[in-house]
Amino acid sequence: MTATTEDRLLGGRVLLRQPADGFRAGLDAVLLAAFVPARPGARVLEAGCGTGAAFLCLAARVAGLDVVALERETAMAALARDNAAANGVAAQVIAGDVGDLATARGLLPCDHAFANPPYWPGGTPPPGAIRRAATHEDGAALADWARFLAARLRTGGTASLVLPAARFDAGAAALRAAGCGAITLLPVAPHEGQAAKRVLLRGRRGGRGPARILPPLVLHGADGGFTAAAQAVLRDAAALDD
Repeated sequence: MTATTEDRLLGGRVLLRQPADGFRAGLDAVLLAAFVPARPGARVLEAGCGTGAAFLCLAARVAGLDVVALERETAMAALARDNAAANGVAAQVIAGDVGDLATARGLLPCDHAFANPPYWPGGTPPPGAIRRAATHEDGAALADWARFLAARLRTGGTASLVLPAARFDAGAAALRAAGCGAITLLPVAPHEGQAAKRVLLRGRRGGRGPARILPPLVLHGADGGFTAAAQAVLRDAAALDD
């Protein structure tokens, strides 16, 4: 059996059991959840949920969600189900791959969909099958992830991604190609005056309005600690661009 740790997110609001080694959820999952503009009672879909960190953080902020999540790795899917139960979140976790659009089309229509997809198309992947699958494209490209997210989105619903800043153009193109326009881009910078290392991207199903670039979220202050804006999101479960 894989060794696990019990961790806390959102200032203790979320209990997360995850593998002690390999890919571990953290900042990206919390930021992604904060960027999804869900309202109580909405149906949401996460693709590639891992152990469930992102949908659990979203459910901790927004009450009464109907959560569906897809995960290819059976061990991670099992942990996601256990984590949902431990946090009192009603979530349906499905074993499957984003390359299978038939799975998406078999789901009920949803209001919002989101993913923290593998983002590097090449280079040297890290060791470990689960960590490698989480960071390097393996058969499914960004376009596949965007198509899966969009497949059962209601008109006006949103598809959100968290990506390295170097992939923002590919992410925006993938969302548009999947029918999700009116792109919103939120840069995430490590320090004031520094270039963004991460971006949050959101497209609206059927959206035709102009793209927006929001002011950056700056993570760290001069003392190295989190800024007040970052603390509001990471500890206090505040929404981003809500």
